[in-house]
Amino acid sequence: MSDTVNTTLRKNAIGVGAIVFLVLAAVAPLTGMVVVASLAIAFGNGGGAPFSFLAVAAVLLMFAIGYGKMSSQLVNAGGFYAFVVKGLGRPAGLAAGYIATIGYNFFVVGTIGTSGFFMMVLIDFLFGISLNWFLWGAASMVVAYLMAVRGIDFSSKVLGVSLVLETAILVIFDVAVLVKTGYDISAFSADAITSGSLSIGLLLAATGFLGFEATSLFSEEAKNPLKTIPRATYLAITIIGLLLAVTTWAVVSATGVAQAQQTSIDHLEAGDLVFSLGAEYLGEFMMKVMMVLLLVSLFAAMLAFHNSATRYLFSLGRAGVLPKALSRTNAAGSPVVAGTLQAGFALLVAAAFRIAGLDPILQVVPAMLGFGTLAIVVLQALAALSIVVHFRRTGDPRIWSTLVAPAIGFVGLSFIVVMAVTHFDVVAGSTERAITSLPWLLVLALVIGVGQALYLRNSRPDAYDGLNTDLERFDTAASIH
Repeated sequence: MSDTVNTTLRKNAIGVGAIVFLVLAAVAPLTGMVVVASLAIAFGNGGGAPFSFLAVAAVLLMFAIGYGKMSSQLVNAGGFYAFVVKGLGRPAGLAAGYIATIGYNFFVVGTIGTSGFFMMVLIDFLFGISLNWFLWGAASMVVAYLMAVRGIDFSSKVLGVSLVLETAILVIFDVAVLVKTGYDISAFSADAITSGSLSIGLLLAATGFLGFEATSLFSEEAKNPLKTIPRATYLAITIIGLLLAVTTWAVVSATGVAQAQQTSIDHLEAGDLVFSLGAEYLGEFMMKVMMVLLLVSLFAAMLAFHNSATRYLFSLGRAGVLPKALSRTNAAGSPVVAGTLQAGFALLVAAAFRIAGLDPILQVVPAMLGFGTLAIVVLQALAALSIVVHFRRTGDPRIWSTLVAPAIGFVGLSFIVVMAVTHFDVVAGSTERAITSLPWLLVLALVIGVGQALYLRNSRPDAYDGLNTDLERFDTAASIH
């Protein structure tokens, strides 16, 4: 019976646009503005925060140049795990796979807390319906799971609608500020850029881009992935960078560049900086529309991160590292077993937080998303290094695209990793020892990954070989049109 089990993702299901929708929905621009930009202004470099978003976008585009070259040779649902196997070897790749799996699963738990909290507050405010945050978050997780089971093409359509709506409200706000107040060019002055803490500003801005790396996770389901994935990656980073930078510029212009940091700090507890400006520039009705779209944005992020976490579990299962059952797919080509495990894990952890009586927005969300952020940036840095090593090993003559650009990306990402570890209490929003010790999980993942790889090499050489053979999941010749 096991011989007839389907372990194939649906081929040719999504194009460049659909992948961009999947990725930008994971980034959740409106959520990024309400949460990430407000924090970057408050704790980072204040009125100079727009520069932080542009600087991070530039670093990621440097990385993406090499990423695009690597994507043109490698198609696999394992994403950056597959990149690291290809560049740094199987032990490092397996460690990266575990880091990615932990990071994305923590992200999903965080989205349950975020979605649950804002649904609890905003639905009560808008419609007078009051339920506990966990019930709202759990309901969102169940709906996201059911949508994911229907297939990646269905998810991309749902996320596409969400993305268009939340992007539209941000653009309307940007235009309103431009017309009524104008944008203050002093936001890009040396004084503004270096005000407050530029390093923390860059670190927090980097969290606004998390999710762009998911383009490679959908390569097996993409149309002509050798061209589609690089294009989707460039588009995603560019759109995210411009949208967040311009909207943050609108926010600091509306508050006043010099006053932006203190104004953002004053609104932190209520988390309503963007909403208060929305009411001022767009009116009460559009502010309420923005609130509803925030709920849509939060759900879209949950669905996108659930899809990403599921594909890492699927890929590790198919390679024989985790139980093979995780590689089973349904008739729609969705990794249903991995998806069920992922959703179940997220719900159990969120339920444990609820039983412990922890505050979702002050304790659950910062810890889960903070650690997830660190894990994914570490993964990006490893992938950048892998690109450099792989192309040097193969003697590739393209110096700029396969050495200089990805090396710049690696240095920039490594700087962000150091800042994240150094200031993890800021990223995770807590000085509790249990929270500030979370980065040690990355060390544990490294030890387990390398240890398991060495065990497989000595005791199960067929499974060890499978870590390499599983990478090549696409017929390059068949993709040429």
